[in-house]
Amino acid sequence: MNIRTHLLLLAVINMSLAASFAVDKQKSNEQIVRDYVAAFNSRDVDAMLSMVTEDIQWLTVAGDKLAIETDGKLKLRQSMAAYFKSNPSAKSELVWVQMTKLRVAALEKASWQGKSGPNSQSSLSVYEFRNGLIARVYYYPAEK
Repeated sequence: MNIRTHLLLLAVINMSLAASFAVDKQKSNEQIVRDYVAAFNSRDVDAMLSMVTEDIQWLTVAGDKLAIETDGKLKLRQSMAAYFKSNPSAKSELVWVQMTKLRVAALEKASWQGKSGPNSQSSLSVYEFRNGLIARVYYYPAEK
């Protein structure tokens, strides 16, 4: 083989390795949910918004009713800012997580300091993904 063929082969191998490395570095949907909850716990609204689509929807499921709590990044920003202001001690932890190709289901345990002491409750949540970003979050009624 001549030098050009060697260089071409090296370039192809290098591109192949780079593409493989990029795929390995891509976060799973489960890791994105974990990062989202960590950003929530840090009160980092900008980090939270970097993980969602422009048309993010936050939905509450109650029996046979589905309510849209927020629709779009701006509304989510406003909602989170108000929530953090009214609940400064609120934290969330993922008790368990299960994943399908486009959804992550989790049992989330929220805790906060109330006037009469510490409180907590758990809720089932389902995060729906589109193009590697959270597009919808479904929250089910909380249970103590």
